[in-house]
Amino acid sequence: MKLEKLNRAEAFRYMGHRGGAIPDNIEALADECEAVLLSAVTPKFVWRAFDIRKTENGVKVENTPLVLRGESIAEHLQNCEKCVLLAVTLGGGADRVIRTYENGAMEKAVIADSLASAAVEQVCDYAESEIQDKLGGFHFTWRFSPGYGDFPLDIQAELLTAVDAGRRIGLNVSESLMLLPTKSVTAVIGVSANEIPKGKRGCALCSLRNNCVYRQRGEHC
Repeated sequence: MKLEKLNRAEAFRYMGHRGGAIPDNIEALADECEAVLLSAVTPKFVWRAFDIRKTENGVKVENTPLVLRGESIAEHLQNCEKCVLLAVTLGGGADRVIRTYENGAMEKAVIADSLASAAVEQVCDYAESEIQDKLGGFHFTWRFSPGYGDFPLDIQAELLTAVDAGRRIGLNVSESLMLLPTKSVTAVIGVSANEIPKGKRGCALCSLRNNCVYRQRGEHC
């Protein structure tokens, strides 16, 4: 896929903007950063659907060694017979743009970082739309990423292996459990033949809720 335009409003929200006019000089910097990012990023995603089975150790992803551990992900998938494992990345270009700005243009670095975060979500939305189109007739949960609630980050390597993300989109994970390239996302989406009741999401399950800068401002990510 190719991004033609970035979600500027979402990026400004990441930067703490709470409404009102954006100063002209910031808009101009955002124009510049957006143009540079759009020429540098290579958005890619990969996903696979699997049958799942509840076990005493967690949610077993069939035909893989993967067991999704934690009460949060078990609750997220409790009404589902399948799940989709999704991996998304902007490629290394976004990281290089941000690092370049960090060497002497920190204002641009902050703006570029926020724009890139918004871009990842745009790619996730695009991927989710494709998933729903290709798995017609099913119902879907929202995206649930490692690190939410008690769903552990150390699942990242196995999740990436299950969708062959290293080979297919160049996405890997470091020993410190950081996704590489960093402007990337992994997620689990529940899939059911039956309508899925709405459940808790967002702040109630997030492991960062006690230190979240958005919650401190009365907002959400």
